[in-house]
Amino acid sequence: MTNLKIATLNVWGTRGDWPARREVLRREFAELAPDLITLQETVATADYDQVQEFLEPAYHVIHQVAREPDGQGITTASRWPVGRVEEIDLHLTTRATDFACTALVTEILAPEPIGRIWLANHFPDWQLDHEHERRLQAAATARVLDDLLAEEPGHVLVAGDFDAEPDADSLRFWTGKHVIDDLSVCYRDAWSSVHPGGGGETFVPGNPHSADWDWPFRRIDYILVGCGAHGGPTLAISDCHRIFDQPSRTVSDHYGLLAELIPV
Repeated sequence: MTNLKIATLNVWGTRGDWPARREVLRREFAELAPDLITLQETVATADYDQVQEFLEPAYHVIHQVAREPDGQGITTASRWPVGRVEEIDLHLTTRATDFACTALVTEILAPEPIGRIWLANHFPDWQLDHEHERRLQAAATARVLDDLLAEEPGHVLVAGDFDAEPDADSLRFWTGKHVIDDLSVCYRDAWSSVHPGGGGETFVPGNPHSADWDWPFRRIDYILVGCGAHGGPTLAISDCHRIFDQPSRTVSDHYGLLAELIPV
């Protein structure tokens, strides 16, 4: 193995024509064959597991425990064995109480030459005026990742629906351009690495499933790779492109992303 593929997608629950969407998800994920997947707005209850309806059984599937009353939350899937799992409670202010915001951190035991990966499925507050909360939530997730990395070194990936654009404080924090509560980190945005000219919008009015005619934030889904002391990201980013963004393949009110990473 010389590379890995990671995908992220907000699945949009079982809204719309779920049977038709499910078939596209099943077909496309089988064709894309990502090694790691972070999913948001998946439904998992005692009686129903939405992800099992479209992912191959070879994946190890980890669900958020503290989910919405209807079972909606986030899910991580890995082709490789998993170790430790940490679920970070992101209800950090009185406004962040009516949404199951969380970060699901999974230790991925990838084969060499990659080795251990700490993968965070990050899903902060979505409300337009909650950038204050998203700042605090980003810092809380980053602190846990820093602690885990100090205990057990490896690569760090953060992927998900961040509900903020690249110039927001929370994303500028992730990419090393802003300090929150005396904490600074640096992760490489996979899209920006491959497409320095911009683009990458994943939540757009032109999506046939969109219910928002002029949502201000449009590039809101990300794959981030932790940087080392030298050279930038610890895994080189060879490709990053949108998925589920064509008319016959649109399965959600979000488009997804897929990145290909190479050991350096």
